[in-house]
Amino acid sequence: MTAAKPSQRPVVPHFSSGPCAKRPGWTSENLKDAPLGRSHRAKVGKAKLKQAIELTRDVLEVPADYKIGIVPASDTGAVEMALWSLLGARPVTTIAWESFGEGWVSDVVKELKLKDVTKLHAGYGEIPDLSKVDPASDVVFTWNGTTSGVRVPNADWISASREGLTICDATSAAFAQPLDWPKLDVVTFSWQKALGGEAAHGMLILSPRAVERLESYKPAWPLPKIFRLTKGGKLNAGIFEGETINTPSMLCVEDYLDALNWGKSIGGLKALIARADANTKVLADWKARTPWIDFLAQDPAIRSNTSVCLKVVDPAITSLSADAQADFAKKLVALVEKENAGFDFAHYRDAPAGLRIWCGATVEASDVALLTQWIDWAFAEAKAALPKAA
Repeated sequence: MTAAKPSQRPVVPHFSSGPCAKRPGWTSENLKDAPLGRSHRAKVGKAKLKQAIELTRDVLEVPADYKIGIVPASDTGAVEMALWSLLGARPVTTIAWESFGEGWVSDVVKELKLKDVTKLHAGYGEIPDLSKVDPASDVVFTWNGTTSGVRVPNADWISASREGLTICDATSAAFAQPLDWPKLDVVTFSWQKALGGEAAHGMLILSPRAVERLESYKPAWPLPKIFRLTKGGKLNAGIFEGETINTPSMLCVEDYLDALNWGKSIGGLKALIARADANTKVLADWKARTPWIDFLAQDPAIRSNTSVCLKVVDPAITSLSADAQADFAKKLVALVEKENAGFDFAHYRDAPAGLRIWCGATVEASDVALLTQWIDWAFAEAKAALPKAA
């Protein structure tokens, strides 16, 4: 049996987990003050970059004694800078439960070739036993696993008297989930996630403990220019005042400023988190009345409110092979995309088959609700098209 096709489409049908939907009301006219054709080292360029740092501190509620820098290569570049510049001084604990976390494990073990590494691992939809983290070690983890829809429930597992540093990839958590700053020494994210900015620029935030490590420890391996955070044994302060290592896009900077100012205008971090929570509640309510769908993360305490991952639990689909289940999910998404009713919400390529719907603050709850109606329709259509059992 097929379902009736919905009569309304989301106003903004963008549900990608990165780049994410632009903030409500966005138009290119908002970028008219971008100093295009000007040097980022000119007075106007440096002022814009410094403003981006100051607004980040304001909206994200970063402590005054933490350093904030704009760095190249998106969140990946920011994480790599931290790994290559800070690790090697003491044992390392890596925590991974999805593909991006596993990527940082690979870098630590295979590229940096560190030997004293403890890996805490869990599968998609779950999280490792965080109580096993050794506070004497440096810790590398993602706050929110973008490809699994699983986040850490809090930072209670991080010791306030830890000896090691905590290096946190927070790219799909920042501006949507509360970050416990006293427990975090390095925090990274990119503009294109929770605030819907443009790609290729990363943010690197350092605690005083991280700065002390940078100034007291020199890695055994050579560092390329774009990774160098110190000069003459001291922190390169210019990076954290808007003097970027490489050339940033001033158009992207203007777009980030627009997103930050929007976030501040609606009530700051508290309001941004509330919007993400409201979007996720729409999916929770849908799941409660829809027998064929479920969250990949069964425990609500670790369930993401940004990269929400869902799985199809209808027996007719779960009885299929893994490849066939993945094919079904792709067909479901393709049906919705063909109707221009929702884009880019399929599961990540390495994750279990299903859906991944971005619910960050730039998305409207009304659009999420309309998307679920289209998914219901597409599910019925795709299921009806399955070959009949003999």
